[in-house]
Amino acid sequence: MSLYRNLFCFFSLLILCSCELRQSVDGNLTATSAATASRVVTLAPHLAELVFAVGAGDMLVGVSAYTDYPAQALSLPIVGDAFMVDQERLVLLQPDLLLGWASGTPAHVVDQLRAVGYRVETVRTRSLDDVAQALEKIGALTGHAASASDAAETFRRALSNLADKHATAPSIRVFYQISQQPIYTINGNHYVSELIEICGGSNIFADLGELAPLVSEEAVLERDPEILLAGADVLQDPFANWQRWPELAANRYQNHLLLPAAEIARATPRLIKAGEVLCRALERARLNRQLAPERS
Repeated sequence: MSLYRNLFCFFSLLILCSCELRQSVDGNLTATSAATASRVVTLAPHLAELVFAVGAGDMLVGVSAYTDYPAQALSLPIVGDAFMVDQERLVLLQPDLLLGWASGTPAHVVDQLRAVGYRVETVRTRSLDDVAQALEKIGALTGHAASASDAAETFRRALSNLADKHATAPSIRVFYQISQQPIYTINGNHYVSELIEICGGSNIFADLGELAPLVSEEAVLERDPEILLAGADVLQDPFANWQRWPELAANRYQNHLLLPAAEIARATPRLIKAGEVLCRALERARLNRQLAPERS
């Protein structure tokens, strides 16, 4: 199951970088003016988690494939995945609000759902600040504005505390690998890159234009990362290919570190936990860099 979940997250991330969902002028009411929903369906796993985070989990009547957190979501009916929605299942569930992923749910899917009369609100979750704003929007849509505001403030405060803690940390060059073959990574606009920066790291591909760009081995070697990072929920060593270049700084420092995939792959309040793990990983990487001359 973890392999299929990873593939879903990977392809969803690629969609995120290539299809910014357009908003229809008359179909997408604002969170402040729209009527409060009572029966909600989410079209991406992290959106269900956000609904629970604002205290509106009891309003969820349907979720997308691979929705597995929190545990209560596992028993909810599945209405589809990132690429299609079972409209027959929707008819049975009778939702009055569908939450779509602003840069992950394909635009034609949202247009089709609106065309047959469903109210679809889209939620943007590219950056860390987007996560806090998503909590507030979902709270307003579901009548949980106060608890959503608390959750958003807790998230923002935790990020600020993490940044303050690592404000003086020495910089270290980081390569975050989404997949090994082909090699996909992230640019500076992605929330993972923001976490890297909070922890005092420098994303070696922050300057690229696409959110999840395809890069070459040569490009990685040229930028010479001092640490290789990847999600931990994989079936093989994600860094095996890089062992062919012992002169790579990350290899010389023995800096091959894994992050909790379930937390890092979804833009939800659990990113705080992922950020804490990431910061500890970078602290260990700096120590390895400092000790490297002694090992040679």
